[in-house]
Amino acid sequence: MKPNIIVALIVGAVIGFGVSQFVSKRAPDAPSPVAAAPKAPSPTAPSAAPSARPPAPSSITKVSIPDASPFFGPKHAKVTIVEWSDFECPFCSRAANTVNEIKAAYPNDVKFVFRHRPLPMHPNAPLAHAASMAAHEQGKFFEYHDLLFANQRQLDRASLERYAQQVGLDLSRFRAALDSGKYADFVEQDSQEGQRIGAGGTPTFFVNGRKMVGAQPFAVFKATIDEEIAKADALLAKGTRIEDVYETLLNSAPPPPKVEVGQAPTKGPANAPVTIIEWSDFECPFCARGAERVNEIIAKYGDKVRFAYKHQPLSFHKNAMLAAQASMAAHEQGKFFEYHDLLFANQRSLERDSLERYAEQLGLDMTKFRSALDSGKYAAYVRKDSQDGSALGATGTPTFFVNGRQIVGAKPLAEFSRIIDEELAKTAAR
Repeated sequence: MKPNIIVALIVGAVIGFGVSQFVSKRAPDAPSPVAAAPKAPSPTAPSAAPSARPPAPSSITKVSIPDASPFFGPKHAKVTIVEWSDFECPFCSRAANTVNEIKAAYPNDVKFVFRHRPLPMHPNAPLAHAASMAAHEQGKFFEYHDLLFANQRQLDRASLERYAQQVGLDLSRFRAALDSGKYADFVEQDSQEGQRIGAGGTPTFFVNGRKMVGAQPFAVFKATIDEEIAKADALLAKGTRIEDVYETLLNSAPPPPKVEVGQAPTKGPANAPVTIIEWSDFECPFCARGAERVNEIIAKYGDKVRFAYKHQPLSFHKNAMLAAQASMAAHEQGKFFEYHDLLFANQRSLERDSLERYAEQLGLDMTKFRSALDSGKYAAYVRKDSQDGSALGATGTPTFFVNGRQIVGAKPLAEFSRIIDEELAKTAAR
């Protein structure tokens, strides 16, 4: 390969990484990233590559579908996918390509519904969404949808009118819809409903109510869709009408899994009405954000919440396993959360010498601390945490269970609060 091509590739990679970091920092409403965890390996097996896994069937959200919402596929289908999306969001553009793959692979079994979630940091998104509904009014929603995603950097009013011309819309009618703000309320109501049920960022999908966040690869959707088709086929074989399949599946979710605190380090009273259990990795930057979110939750809810920390050191974080063991050595001396905070504050310095330095800062018995690390005293404990988490669907970090209800990623406080408030209301009603 020529040197100038190599340089170009390196520069492109650096720019791409920088843009992704910029987007993640500047877009608080975007879906929270999550580090993917592989299946828990046996102690002697080499680490496997992350595998595509569908969301847990127990995590089902009841998602309504307004009559006016654009969709493709059968009116009544075995699988209904509802997406909250933003025409100015680059991740949504990627997801649109996957949606087209789904459309081609499942023409008779999948109904896809588009719902609107223009994010505040995207100035052209609200009008673009209103324009898409003006196109929908004339029977050209998805043709217009594709043009918007193909031209995300040109979503000003003149461009929106140009796309309308390209798909053959009645321009007078189209302009009148935009000038009158005919669809502004519809778009806003869609966005608020998405926020209410947990579609805080874009894209967020619900596959027969099973939440999937981000531009996931087709393989992840396929695994989920195939599971849901099998469920639908079983219902149809028992006599359920196809018109009733979606509602029946939404109402058939098993109860949330029982997630045990066990011997995990905890904060908050044991009898708190809400227990939050987190699987986390000290070397994962998204987990550092998750730790900040936990502090916000505790500050807001106080003794109403109990928090427990569990370990999921990912195989590609070389210092994470020893850091997890070191945190348990600190826990043995009553300083887990103080040590936990130091680790997250110093994620780039988690080698053995640094782990000892943090222990010294907290005044730990260094002979006892070093002995715990040298002997691997807590290695089996950490591995068991990791295996338990994987079995429950905590396949990435951070993953939280709020009274058994799964939240993946360092979501905004509002999303945690919605679930916590629901759980507190259940307690009050008993």
